[in-house]
Amino acid sequence: MSEADTRTPLQRADALLARMTVEEKVRQRGCCFPLTLLGHDSELDEPALHQRLSQGIGHVAPLTLYGYKPPAVAARLAGQIQRFLVENTRLGIPAIFHNEGLNGVLAPQCTVFPTAIGLAATWNPDAVRRLAGVVARAMRAIGQHQALSPVMDVARDARWGRVHETYGEDPYLVSAFSVAYVQGLQGEDLTEGVLATGKHFLGYAAGEGGLNLAGTRIGARELYEVYARPFEAAIHLAGLGSVMNSYAEVDGIPAGASRAVLTGLLRERLGFTGTVVSDYGTIPMLVDRQHVARDTTEAAILALTAGLDVELPTTVGYGSAFADAVTADRVATDALDDAVRRVLHDKFALGLFERPYPCEDPIVITRTARDGADLAAELARQSITLLANDHGLLPLSRDITRIAIVGPHADDVTGAFGAYTYPGSVAMMRALAAGQGATMQGLDSSDDFLSPGALTAIGRELRPVLAQTPGDWIRADYPTCSLADAIRALAPTATVTVVPGAGVLDDEPGDIRAAVAAARDADVVIAALGGRCGWFHGPLTEGEGIDTADIDLPACQVELVTAVAATGTPVVGVVHTGRPMALTGIGEHVAALVWAAYGGQEQAAAMADVLFGVVNPGGKLPYSIPRHSGQVPIHHAQQANSGYRGAGYRDMPSTPLFAFGHGHSYTTFGYTDLTVSPQSVDTDGTLTISVQVTNTGDVAGDEVVQLYVHDDATGVVRPAQELAGFHRLCLAPGAARQVRFTLPLTQLGYLDPAGRFVLEPGPIQVMVGAASDDIRGTATVEITGPFRELTGHRTYLGIATAVPVPEGAKA
Repeated sequence: MSEADTRTPLQRADALLARMTVEEKVRQRGCCFPLTLLGHDSELDEPALHQRLSQGIGHVAPLTLYGYKPPAVAARLAGQIQRFLVENTRLGIPAIFHNEGLNGVLAPQCTVFPTAIGLAATWNPDAVRRLAGVVARAMRAIGQHQALSPVMDVARDARWGRVHETYGEDPYLVSAFSVAYVQGLQGEDLTEGVLATGKHFLGYAAGEGGLNLAGTRIGARELYEVYARPFEAAIHLAGLGSVMNSYAEVDGIPAGASRAVLTGLLRERLGFTGTVVSDYGTIPMLVDRQHVARDTTEAAILALTAGLDVELPTTVGYGSAFADAVTADRVATDALDDAVRRVLHDKFALGLFERPYPCEDPIVITRTARDGADLAAELARQSITLLANDHGLLPLSRDITRIAIVGPHADDVTGAFGAYTYPGSVAMMRALAAGQGATMQGLDSSDDFLSPGALTAIGRELRPVLAQTPGDWIRADYPTCSLADAIRALAPTATVTVVPGAGVLDDEPGDIRAAVAAARDADVVIAALGGRCGWFHGPLTEGEGIDTADIDLPACQVELVTAVAATGTPVVGVVHTGRPMALTGIGEHVAALVWAAYGGQEQAAAMADVLFGVVNPGGKLPYSIPRHSGQVPIHHAQQANSGYRGAGYRDMPSTPLFAFGHGHSYTTFGYTDLTVSPQSVDTDGTLTISVQVTNTGDVAGDEVVQLYVHDDATGVVRPAQELAGFHRLCLAPGAARQVRFTLPLTQLGYLDPAGRFVLEPGPIQVMVGAASDDIRGTATVEITGPFRELTGHRTYLGIATAVPVPEGAKA
């Protein structure tokens, strides 16, 4: 092995950086939009390659997002682009191909897992770590090296359309899933994994009014303790390699141009050493939307100074004009070199110089891309959450004779695929190519991204799917089915009548009378309700650029449920949604209520399994479901004696309709023998909390045991409860386990009035239960010892295990 091969990625990056011209350096900070490289035959165009890539490039945007490129085709084209870069540029530097990876690789035929909020409802980070490993292998197979995932935003506003992309409202829960996802993507050896990208830094989910792109108006304490926590945890526990900026302003300064955010907080306080990439169109938005720069060159200088290393998805600011600004000494050369060094470091760490080309075997590529179907089914089942079953209607008997399925999702396969899935991207591109305007300000502000020429090319590239109905091509590309299909398979002797009765939204056609007639002739009605998720356009209830002031289930669906329930036939409500949707309007009309996020290709089969008892639901809500829009934002960690824990409203209860962590089962669980040791512990000590959990019912089931704490602090009002640990376990009827939590007190730090991250002596309350509002046991522990500053000594996640109950403790 040569000497060069033994050097670290940083040493190799420094050596290569010393050989680069200003133009070559600048090009490494840019990105190429791949449609500009394709000819009318959908193959690479040689003149375009020379025109756009002759000086090299940092990134290439997804080949699979903007056209129908099956895995083997995408891999072949990626290899051809890499070969041009390696063989036809002066330094032969390969590109990083990035793609979305929120719930699977965003590419045709790749396995589609539940969206992130559904993954969070499993409360199973270990399974999600395995999912991320599947995503990494599929990305590598098609020649992609960086996932623009996971979303680490803490989402507490149900009006915001992107809640479904997140892991929910709690910083501990979001941290646990963020760490797991990053670990799965990057793996133990980055040359076999892909670079993870935590987004959106910072406070993006907390925009004013619940609006996408709106400014973030939260204090420094909450910004660090809540919204920065998942990023800091992923940096220190998983070695997070990349971060993407938020579109929003923080304290009046756009995050993409804020040195206080991208350098002061991210690098200097949180300890991040990786690469910062822009969210799509960030630099031109500084000019066109936020009006903080006169032109894109000035915007690029602001972004570089702030600490933004790479511009995505196309080079607008970090182009030739920026290189001229460097030559004219308008740009600090050291800042440019630091950014380029980080990009080169990533490429060496990913092993791109040794292995720039993807696999060439189409059979291997396709098999790898489609891997993970069993895991997708497991996660879809685990995510489904039983909100109410007061009358014991569920599970349904498979011997039932007459079933009516109503609602907009009764016989539809498209609804399971939200934004950031390939079917979701096709729906967006179909609409945009047809001339439907985007609903997100600044979307069309970058050079190549969704320009008129790009939209024409998109329409050409999508011909294989645009010629078919969405349901037809989705069924052909994915092993999926509708809820009606899945129910027919589980109850083959039943007469199943399907009458949607209503659309998702009020202005969509429906026939409630026909649904009522079907309900009268049925033994049970399954109402498949909920939202529709997508991107930027059209008749949607949520998605990027799709925010809503009214979070209620649409009125047409409430009217449908009310009408069919009036027949006297019992109704099971099945609600598919990503953001919290107020369900007060149907609560009194349904005998049982089941929640599911957009579950991907296995959603319908998983839901049918739960409805008929093949699977016992064990999901728990990763957010609070409000009663009314007026409660928003609402979350379980509101401060003591404020929010819904205070005086409340005049016209309705101030508590949520369903609390964070809520979820029923077809069995019951008892909690006994809560112990905490030691009863008195120093500020640098560790607590062990144990509780015995017993399945007291007659069927096997999963329970998620949740640990909460409350700590009063001098001069600072702390949350009434903070999630401090959780553990999902499966118990047979009558079986018991002792669940043990190891809680380092350094996990409980907070910012004191002076802005120091500290822990002080005094009492803390420990709570264990089945939900944030279903606490089964409490204890008080005294923290002793000196006041302690925790800077550099913070713990982010505790340890939870389930062990056999000690012999002497068994009932």
